[in-house]
Amino acid sequence: MVLNPVIKEANVDYYSGSVKCWKGSMYIDNIIETLYVLPDSSKAALKNRIREIAHPKGHILLNADCVEKSIYFIKTGVVRAYAEIGGEEITFWFGMEGDPVLSMRSYINGEKSYESIELLEDCELYELNIVQLRLLYKEDIHLANWGRKLAELELIRTEERLIGMQFKTAQERYADLIRNQPKLLLRVQLGYIASYLGMSQVSLSRIRANMR
Repeated sequence: MVLNPVIKEANVDYYSGSVKCWKGSMYIDNIIETLYVLPDSSKAALKNRIREIAHPKGHILLNADCVEKSIYFIKTGVVRAYAEIGGEEITFWFGMEGDPVLSMRSYINGEKSYESIELLEDCELYELNIVQLRLLYKEDIHLANWGRKLAELELIRTEERLIGMQFKTAQERYADLIRNQPKLLLRVQLGYIASYLGMSQVSLSRIRANMR
Protein backbone atom coordinates (compact mmCIF):
# COMPACT_ATOMS: atom_id res chain seq x y z
CA MET A 1 0.00 0.00 0.00
CA VAL A 2 1.33 3.45 -0.93
CA LEU A 3 1.12 5.91 1.94
CA ASN A 4 0.00 9.48 1.52
CA PRO A 5 2.96 11.87 1.67
CA VAL A 6 3.71 13.45 5.01
CA ILE A 7 4.05 17.19 4.46
CA LYS A 8 6.04 19.46 6.78
CA GLU A 9 7.16 23.05 6.66
CA ALA A 10 10.65 23.44 5.22
CA ASN A 11 11.69 26.44 7.33
CA VAL A 12 11.90 24.67 10.71
CA ASP A 13 14.70 24.49 13.25
CA TYR A 14 17.07 21.76 12.16
CA TYR A 15 19.33 19.54 14.22
CA SER A 16 22.46 17.75 13.09
CA GLY A 17 22.89 14.00 13.28
CA SER A 18 23.03 10.81 11.30
CA VAL A 19 20.86 7.76 10.77
CA LYS A 20 21.89 4.13 11.02
CA CYS A 21 23.29 2.25 8.03
CA TRP A 22 25.28 5.12 6.54
CA LYS A 23 22.28 7.38 6.10
CA GLY A 24 22.71 11.07 6.82
CA SER A 25 20.41 14.05 6.62
CA MET A 26 21.02 16.91 4.20
CA TYR A 27 19.18 20.05 5.21
CA ILE A 28 17.87 22.53 2.72
CA ASP A 29 20.25 25.38 3.63
CA ASN A 30 23.23 23.11 2.93
CA ILE A 31 21.75 21.91 -0.36
CA ILE A 32 20.94 25.42 -1.60
CA GLU A 33 24.36 26.84 -0.78
CA THR A 34 26.24 23.87 -2.18
CA LEU A 35 24.84 24.80 -5.59
CA TYR A 36 25.27 28.58 -5.40
CA VAL A 37 25.62 31.00 -2.48
CA LEU A 38 22.58 33.27 -2.31
CA PRO A 39 21.87 36.52 -0.46
CA ASP A 40 19.69 35.94 2.60
CA SER A 41 16.63 37.54 0.98
CA SER A 42 16.91 35.33 -2.11
CA LYS A 43 17.41 32.20 -0.04
CA ALA A 44 14.39 33.07 2.10
CA ALA A 45 12.24 33.55 -1.03
CA LEU A 46 13.33 30.15 -2.33
CA LYS A 47 12.76 28.36 0.98
CA ASN A 48 9.25 29.83 1.22
CA ARG A 49 8.36 27.85 -1.94
CA ILE A 50 9.74 24.56 -0.61
CA ARG A 51 7.77 21.89 1.18
CA GLU A 52 9.09 18.78 2.87
CA ILE A 53 7.49 15.43 2.02
CA ALA A 54 8.07 11.76 2.82
CA HIS A 55 7.32 8.63 0.79
CA PRO A 56 7.95 4.92 1.49
CA LYS A 57 10.40 2.60 -0.20
CA GLY A 58 9.11 1.49 -3.60
CA HIS A 59 7.18 4.70 -4.31
CA ILE A 60 7.49 5.98 -7.90
CA LEU A 61 8.31 9.66 -7.53
CA LEU A 62 8.54 10.53 -11.24
CA ASN A 63 6.82 8.65 -14.05
CA ALA A 64 8.18 8.25 -17.57
CA ASP A 65 6.12 9.80 -20.37
CA CYS A 66 4.67 12.44 -18.02
CA VAL A 67 5.40 16.15 -17.68
CA GLU A 68 6.75 16.51 -14.16
CA LYS A 69 5.59 19.56 -12.24
CA SER A 70 8.19 19.55 -9.45
CA ILE A 71 11.86 19.05 -8.77
CA TYR A 72 13.13 17.48 -5.56
CA PHE A 73 16.20 17.35 -3.35
CA ILE A 74 16.91 14.33 -1.16
CA LYS A 75 17.03 14.96 2.57
CA THR A 76 17.37 11.26 3.49
CA GLY A 77 17.27 8.13 1.38
CA VAL A 78 18.35 6.65 -1.96
CA VAL A 79 16.56 6.74 -5.33
CA ARG A 80 17.21 5.33 -8.78
CA ALA A 81 16.35 6.54 -12.27
CA TYR A 82 15.46 3.91 -14.83
CA ALA A 83 13.98 3.51 -18.29
CA GLU A 84 12.08 0.52 -19.65
CA ILE A 85 13.68 -0.82 -22.83
CA GLY A 86 12.38 -4.00 -24.45
CA GLY A 87 10.49 -4.92 -21.29
CA GLU A 88 13.60 -4.56 -19.13
CA GLU A 89 14.28 -1.84 -16.58
CA ILE A 90 17.67 -0.20 -17.19
CA THR A 91 18.99 1.74 -14.18
CA PHE A 92 21.16 4.69 -15.21
CA TRP A 93 21.41 6.93 -12.14
CA PHE A 94 21.34 6.82 -8.33
CA GLY A 95 20.67 9.74 -6.02
CA MET A 96 21.49 10.06 -2.34
CA GLU A 97 21.33 12.73 0.35
CA GLY A 98 21.71 16.23 -1.10
CA ASP A 99 21.18 15.23 -4.73
CA PRO A 100 18.59 16.91 -6.97
CA VAL A 101 15.92 14.65 -8.47
CA LEU A 102 14.36 15.97 -11.65
CA SER A 103 13.51 15.33 -15.26
CA MET A 104 15.66 17.79 -17.20
CA ARG A 105 13.26 17.51 -20.13
CA SER A 106 10.32 18.63 -17.96
CA TYR A 107 12.37 21.20 -16.05
CA ILE A 108 13.87 22.89 -19.12
CA ASN A 109 11.27 22.39 -21.85
CA GLY A 110 8.06 21.42 -20.04
CA GLU A 111 8.01 18.14 -22.00
CA LYS A 112 7.36 14.53 -21.02
CA SER A 113 10.19 12.83 -19.16
CA TYR A 114 12.16 9.83 -20.41
CA GLU A 115 12.78 8.31 -17.00
CA SER A 116 11.00 7.00 -13.95
CA ILE A 117 12.34 7.58 -10.43
CA GLU A 118 11.88 4.90 -7.74
CA LEU A 119 12.64 5.26 -4.04
CA LEU A 120 14.97 2.49 -2.86
CA GLU A 121 14.54 3.46 0.81
CA ASP A 122 11.98 5.39 2.80
CA CYS A 123 12.80 8.95 1.76
CA GLU A 124 12.38 12.49 2.99
CA LEU A 125 12.51 15.03 0.19
CA TYR A 126 12.29 18.75 -0.43
CA GLU A 127 9.84 19.63 -3.22
CA LEU A 128 9.86 22.73 -5.45
CA ASN A 129 7.11 23.45 -7.96
CA ILE A 130 8.65 24.21 -11.37
CA VAL A 131 6.15 26.95 -12.28
CA GLN A 132 6.80 28.78 -9.00
CA LEU A 133 10.54 28.32 -9.51
CA ARG A 134 10.39 29.91 -12.98
CA LEU A 135 8.58 32.92 -11.51
CA LEU A 136 11.36 33.30 -8.95
CA TYR A 137 13.95 33.18 -11.72
CA LYS A 138 12.19 36.10 -13.46
CA GLU A 139 12.00 38.15 -10.26
CA ASP A 140 15.49 37.58 -8.83
CA ILE A 141 18.76 37.44 -10.79
CA HIS A 142 20.48 35.61 -7.91
CA LEU A 143 17.90 32.84 -8.07
CA ALA A 144 18.16 32.76 -11.86
CA ASN A 145 21.91 32.17 -11.45
CA TRP A 146 21.18 29.47 -8.87
CA GLY A 147 18.88 27.73 -11.38
CA ARG A 148 21.49 28.05 -14.12
CA LYS A 149 24.07 26.43 -11.84
CA LEU A 150 21.68 23.57 -11.10
CA ALA A 151 21.22 22.88 -14.82
CA GLU A 152 24.96 23.15 -15.50
CA LEU A 153 25.86 20.63 -12.80
CA GLU A 154 23.23 18.19 -14.04
CA LEU A 155 24.64 18.50 -17.57
CA ILE A 156 28.16 17.75 -16.30
CA ARG A 157 26.94 14.68 -14.41
CA THR A 158 25.13 13.42 -17.52
CA GLU A 159 28.27 13.92 -19.60
CA GLU A 160 30.39 12.05 -17.06
CA ARG A 161 27.98 9.10 -17.06
CA LEU A 162 27.97 9.00 -20.87
CA ILE A 163 31.76 9.10 -21.12
CA GLY A 164 32.07 6.36 -18.50
CA MET A 165 29.71 4.06 -20.40
CA GLN A 166 31.31 4.71 -23.79
CA PHE A 167 35.03 4.72 -23.02
CA LYS A 168 35.67 2.82 -19.77
CA THR A 169 35.81 -0.91 -19.14
CA ALA A 170 33.36 -2.59 -16.78
CA GLN A 171 36.08 -2.92 -14.14
CA GLU A 172 36.97 0.78 -14.48
CA ARG A 173 33.31 1.76 -14.08
CA TYR A 174 33.06 -0.35 -10.93
CA ALA A 175 36.27 1.19 -9.55
CA ASP A 176 34.82 4.66 -10.20
CA LEU A 177 31.69 3.68 -8.28
CA ILE A 178 33.72 2.45 -5.29
CA ARG A 179 35.76 5.66 -5.31
CA ASN A 180 32.91 8.16 -5.83
CA GLN A 181 29.86 6.49 -4.25
CA PRO A 182 31.06 3.69 -1.91
CA LYS A 183 27.95 3.86 0.29
CA LEU A 184 25.75 2.72 -2.60
CA LEU A 185 27.15 -0.78 -2.28
CA LEU A 186 25.73 -1.00 1.25
CA ARG A 187 22.32 0.49 0.38
CA VAL A 188 21.41 -0.72 -3.12
CA GLN A 189 20.87 -4.29 -4.32
CA LEU A 190 23.51 -5.65 -6.68
CA GLY A 191 21.05 -6.19 -9.53
CA TYR A 192 20.43 -2.44 -9.80
CA ILE A 193 24.14 -1.67 -9.53
CA ALA A 194 24.94 -4.19 -12.28
CA SER A 195 22.32 -2.57 -14.53
CA TYR A 196 23.77 0.88 -13.79
CA LEU A 197 27.26 -0.33 -14.72
CA GLY A 198 26.00 -1.94 -17.94
CA MET A 199 26.74 -5.55 -17.06
CA SER A 200 25.08 -8.70 -15.77
CA GLN A 201 24.97 -9.44 -12.05
CA VAL A 202 27.20 -12.49 -12.69
CA SER A 203 29.83 -10.26 -14.32
CA LEU A 204 29.63 -7.80 -11.43
CA SER A 205 30.11 -10.59 -8.88
CA ARG A 206 33.16 -11.78 -10.83
CA ILE A 207 34.68 -8.28 -10.89
CA ARG A 208 34.04 -7.86 -7.16
CA ALA A 209 35.74 -11.19 -6.43
CA ASN A 210 38.77 -10.29 -8.55
CA MET A 211 39.21 -6.93 -6.79
CA ARG A 212 39.18 -8.34 -3.26
